Amino acid sequence: MLRGFLMLAAFFGFTGVALGAFAAHGLKGRLSAEYLAIFHTGVTYQLVHTLALLGVALLAAQVPGRLVAWAGAAFVIGILLFSGSLYLLTLSGVGKLGIITPFGGLAFLAGWLLLGLAAWRLQPTA
Repeated sequence: MLRGFLMLAAFFGFTGVALGAFAAHGLKGRLSAEYLAIFHTGVTYQLVHTLALLGVALLAAQVPGRLVAWAGAAFVIGILLFSGSLYLLTLSGVGKLGIITPFGGLAFLAGWLLLGLAAWRLQPTA
């Protein structure tokens, strides 16, 4: 689990930075300001949740149980659905892809909730 989440965090971190640079330099003259802002939102959420996934990877090595693993899976699903749908929407112009985005947002919320539940179940240290 540690290795898998670390590899995913590295992948999403790399692609998040690459997509941010692509938007800033390659899409600036091709997309409207509104679509650039939407693309930027996808990049921002991807990078924030990449850091969360990195934290989950490190935490999973220390905290027993499935809640942390489920939180990591939810963050991965959130990145794919939320950020991925925003990238596809802006690059394709197909507005109906926006219907997928809230499911990614729900996955992000579930990830944070699962992480909070895992913390709640931890035994306090002396």
